[in-house]
Amino acid sequence: SSGINAEYGEVSAANLGDSGFMVVRGDSVVYQSQEQQHYFNTPYQLSINTGRQGVIQDRPSDADTATISIQRGDLIVMATDGLFDNMFQKQIVERLQQIDRNAPTYEGLKLVADKLAADARNLAMDEEYMSPFAVKAQHYGINFRGGKLDDITVLLASVVDCWQDEKT
Repeated sequence: SSGINAEYGEVSAANLGDSGFMVVRGDSVVYQSQEQQHYFNTPYQLSINTGRQGVIQDRPSDADTATISIQRGDLIVMATDGLFDNMFQKQIVERLQQIDRNAPTYEGLKLVADKLAADARNLAMDEEYMSPFAVKAQHYGINFRGGKLDDITVLLASVVDCWQDEKT
C-alpha cells in the first residue's frame, strides 16, 4: 500500500513479504524495500488462522513501513518476487533508462513494465543463469543455479508535477 504527500514530496508505503518496491532516480536506486522472510524461501504473507498447528500467520501490522522523499522524474517499481528473484537491481535500472523522465507516458511506462516482466520470465527459465535467487540459495548452503519460476507482476509509476503550487 502507498500514499503520496505532495506538499512534502514524499511517498509512504507498507510492504509485507517478498514482493517489493524501489524508487529510482536517474540511474541510482534511492530506496529498495527489504524482503521479509521467516527463513529462506518462506516469506511473510497474509493468512487466515484456520486453527491448524504449525501454520505461520502474518498480519498487516507485520508490514515494514517507510516514508521516502521523491522528486519529479523518479520512477517507482512495484513488483512481485518473480521480478526481484530473477533480475538484479542493475538490470532493472538499465531497463528503466528507456523511459523519458521529462515526459513519461502511460504507453512508455506500460511498455517498460511489460519488458521487465518478459526479461524476468526469460531469466527464470534459464537453468544456467546465476540469478539473485540462486545467489541467496547458495548463501544458505543450497546448491541451486538458474532462475526461479514464479508469478511475475510489475507496476511502474512516474513522479510528475500534477499539483498546483499554492505559493505562486
